[in-house]
Amino acid sequence: MAAGGVLRLLGLAALLLPRAVLCRGQPGAAERRCFCQVTGHLDDCTCDVETIDAFNNYKVFPRLNELLESDYFRYYKVNLKKPCPFWNDNSHCGIRDCAVKPCLSDEVPGGIRSGSYKYSEEASNLAEECEEAERLGAVDGSLSEETQRAVLQWTRHDDSSDSFCEADDILSPDAEYVDLLLNPERYTGYKGPDAWKIWNSIYEENCFKPQNVKRPLESDKGDDGGHAFYKWLKGVCVEKRAFYRLISGLHASINIHLSARYLLQDTWSEKKWGPNVTEFQRRFDEVITRGEGPRRLKNLYFLYLIELRALSKVLPFFERPGFQLYTGNKSRDAEMKNLLLEILHLAKSFPLHFDENSFFAGNKKEAAKLKEEFRLHFKNISRIMDCVGCFKCRLWGKLQTQGLGTALKILFSENLIEKMPGSGSSYGFQMTRQEIVALFNAFGRISTSVRELENFRNILQNMR
Repeated sequence: MAAGGVLRLLGLAALLLPRAVLCRGQPGAAERRCFCQVTGHLDDCTCDVETIDAFNNYKVFPRLNELLESDYFRYYKVNLKKPCPFWNDNSHCGIRDCAVKPCLSDEVPGGIRSGSYKYSEEASNLAEECEEAERLGAVDGSLSEETQRAVLQWTRHDDSSDSFCEADDILSPDAEYVDLLLNPERYTGYKGPDAWKIWNSIYEENCFKPQNVKRPLESDKGDDGGHAFYKWLKGVCVEKRAFYRLISGLHASINIHLSARYLLQDTWSEKKWGPNVTEFQRRFDEVITRGEGPRRLKNLYFLYLIELRALSKVLPFFERPGFQLYTGNKSRDAEMKNLLLEILHLAKSFPLHFDENSFFAGNKKEAAKLKEEFRLHFKNISRIMDCVGCFKCRLWGKLQTQGLGTALKILFSENLIEKMPGSGSSYGFQMTRQEIVALFNAFGRISTSVRELENFRNILQNMR
């Protein structure tokens, strides 16, 4: 699919998720106040929220959860020491739950340590030869022709303009492996002006919004209930509206995680984490948020559909016989690849019927320009993650933005994916191990959010 085709997909998806119209349920019904708008058909789309919930909660979520517990996907290499590139305030959160515990070298499987972007034992050996050539500063003529091609290809890939994220240099001495299962995303206590500054920078400077249009709930002074903001949002092109909804959906997903894994008890003997209904209502209740909460939840479903679409598109890349989830454990690696393919075939089977030809049918130059705007704005957001003061929040923020950026890269690379050979190297489309781990863990976070919504629904239904 060309850039215009992807933008048509994003644009149509944006239209399929309606702008919230405040429902008028009984004011005492806590469950309805959060979920009354998040139900039924999404405008004229054949999809509805209940279908997505059932598909995710009973098919995708259990399989994805098992995949993400495997060695290949639980270890993520990240540089949490990069300075903030936008402001000088490098203060770090002193709360103990903000800390991240990196892995010791012997805790990471040898197959992963050998190189973060290799897919097989053969590729790992080849890449080590490539890295030696790069260390010497040139493509050595004494290397085999195949090795020289690989060196040049990976250099082109690293320098290419298809990246939507500011990727960490995994060869930096500051880059460390982190076990995601031992450093879960949950409430850390990081809040206040520092946290607000991060999201304000994202929304105000990177979501195409003019400065004179105020976001809903931005301040109590002169708040018109979001009327001016949504009038502006309705008037922009559907692609820019889609960009805003992707970011809003990501923000909503993160807030659900923090509400679902909240520190409920902290004593000398134990810590207890669990769902905090009050925190969830503060962020999503229709009355408390003056109508914003249900909009945020709809944007979460929008984000889910876009990332699910990317997974369905990237299936040919992972189906190649030469691709392996290489950790060094041959039988386990083969088992996990089969599970991964099962998940991708599930994604492909989901009945999303987007009429991608109804948007950007003509002007290819304008479509290419919009794609570049998308890429640069999102890349800037990925750089903002290095300004997050809480290291655990920074870890999961970097991973999830890289995952979403990888999903966008896939959608914009459909033509390259379709042209990939069934075997051998894929020189047109490449994914590093970092991108693969981020892609599936990011979708795992969204899938978990959708699953947690069912839990909060059940809790709120029983509230009086």
